[in-house]
Amino acid sequence: MNPKLKEKTVESLSAVLPITFIVLGISVLFVPLELNAVMLFLVGAVLLVIGMGFFQLGAEMAMTPLGEGIGMQISRTRKVGIILLVGFLMGFLITISEPDLQVLAEQIPAIPNSVLILTVAVGVGLFLVLAILRIIFRISLSTLLMFLYAALLLLSFFTPTNFVAIAFDSGGVTTGPMTVPFIIAMGVGIASIRGDKDAASDSFGLVALSSVGPVVAVLLLGNFYAVNDTVYETASVTDVTTTRDVVITFGREFPAYIREVMVSLLPIIAVMALFQLLTHRYKRQQVRRICIGFAYTYIGLVLFLCGVNVGFSPVGTLLGSRLAELEHNWILIPMGMAIGYYIVKAEPAIQVLNRQVESVTSGAVSAKSMNLCLSVGVAVSVGLAMLRVLTGISIYRIIIPGYVIALILSRLVPKIFVGIAFDSGGVASGPMTSTFLLPLSIGACEAVGGNLMTDAFGVVALVALTPLIAVQIMGLRYKWKLRRLATAVPAGGAAAEDDEILDLEGEDEDDRAENG
Repeated sequence: MNPKLKEKTVESLSAVLPITFIVLGISVLFVPLELNAVMLFLVGAVLLVIGMGFFQLGAEMAMTPLGEGIGMQISRTRKVGIILLVGFLMGFLITISEPDLQVLAEQIPAIPNSVLILTVAVGVGLFLVLAILRIIFRISLSTLLMFLYAALLLLSFFTPTNFVAIAFDSGGVTTGPMTVPFIIAMGVGIASIRGDKDAASDSFGLVALSSVGPVVAVLLLGNFYAVNDTVYETASVTDVTTTRDVVITFGREFPAYIREVMVSLLPIIAVMALFQLLTHRYKRQQVRRICIGFAYTYIGLVLFLCGVNVGFSPVGTLLGSRLAELEHNWILIPMGMAIGYYIVKAEPAIQVLNRQVESVTSGAVSAKSMNLCLSVGVAVSVGLAMLRVLTGISIYRIIIPGYVIALILSRLVPKIFVGIAFDSGGVASGPMTSTFLLPLSIGACEAVGGNLMTDAFGVVALVALTPLIAVQIMGLRYKWKLRRLATAVPAGGAAAEDDEILDLEGEDEDDRAENG
């Protein structure tokens, strides 16, 4: 077995095991599940582990070098028009290929799938252009985000209420396993051409801004379509009695995901072929490695999506409804928080982001600390989502204070943490969120007789919100550590192991100068 693939698979196993044990524990202690559901869930977990291992290795071999290569190449042209055109086309194409968006589109029958997908893709493309302009002209990410989120919240008040949660969810699902590795690497490639000391911090923020575009686009779309009669088709657990039935169930679904992922990857493969034909950037050995990476990515996504949709999603709906039907259904909140804490570790794109953060910051922000921050943030967001399901609290009561806090923090933390935090919010809401947490919320909402459009939808948006606050709180901790080191260590006497952390101090001073 490929040693690197083995390493990635072991990492995936450590990420998926906790959520598997939690679900099994709930099924034993609180809401007993039928054996057929448990069997499908366990097989889905196995496919999830193997799929994540293949995907992470594939993204590392193919998506990351391709994104960095395109980012560096278009920056060297020095022609802003070409850079923006390529940025829009890449954002548009890669969004159309995002599997999570297909999942969300299927749940909103009031809008034709193609209309929703194209609308979201245009939104991502336009805001990716804005993100590139920010890097080129060195616009403050904090200032830009304040303006955009203020405009976004204002726009939401002019959109039908039933459409608001769906719009915010659309911003989360577009930053999934296909989009994130490419966009993050593209940002690193564009910023690396500048070569100044702020290039590393400015390489983050592309995912954050790309997540705003779909929300704006779908809010505008909401004024042309009515979703009052939208029916969410919940995933039901397939009735299986033998191990052969389990194999047949998964085997029956595999062809659909083989086609779906192939359609998703084809535009990106075509871009890679065209890019290589025009620039001859990669040597033969590199091209071979990227092609193998695409193969790994393809295998990984097929296994991953089949595992979560056939094994995880139906069990999520079932668990949500059973927990909400309990006499003390408030237990849904701590159970949801426990699931949220561990489920973020199983998001494929999270590991890509965390490694990128650790690399760009030279270890000053470790992958381990990022994982902890994101886990805590997502746990809180799922707890709030379950509270909304049980009480019917308006999403505005959480979204507005949450973004106000996040935007205030963005003026107080070192610049690099702003980009990392807002990128983390988009990345945390990936396929595990849309195929397990959303069904969990839907099942619970149906059981308590709530409004699916206003109470159940929105869980993806909340998962995208809380990491913004959690990661920036980590940034405040680093800022406090910098000040403590500055007072404790004589000038020029900083310890060698603190060099990377002290590098952030210069960025912090720049922020203070920039903010006046």
